[in-house]
Amino acid sequence: MNFRICAAAFVSLLTISAAEAQVRAPSRLPDPRTEFVRQCAPRMLGRWEHPEEVCGCLHDHAAAAVEDRDLREALLRGISETGVPTIETDWVPASKQSEIGPTFTKIAKPTLQCMFDPAKS
Repeated sequence: MNFRICAAAFVSLLTISAAEAQVRAPSRLPDPRTEFVRQCAPRMLGRWEHPEEVCGCLHDHAAAAVEDRDLREALLRGISETGVPTIETDWVPASKQSEIGPTFTKIAKPTLQCMFDPAKS
């Protein structure tokens, strides 16, 4: 009888521990940087010797220079879809479309650095 009670308590404890572990460690979502590099690198093949480095650098330095979330997401989308820094006007709210030009000015230097010498960025 004691064995049954101990076994039931042990199974209950394992079940509770597993449930708590799932709550504390939610399923792994893809890392945004890794996902960006995965989508970007094929667009860079043939253009650059190390496309993953260029893509990682663009994510870490050029896009990171853009504080506005909408503009940064549009820039990352443009790079991952075309392989070059691009922002389509319909990718950002109308109220922020006037900021597209200044955004390109802001990312010009880090973008060139990433494309021509990503190891030094």
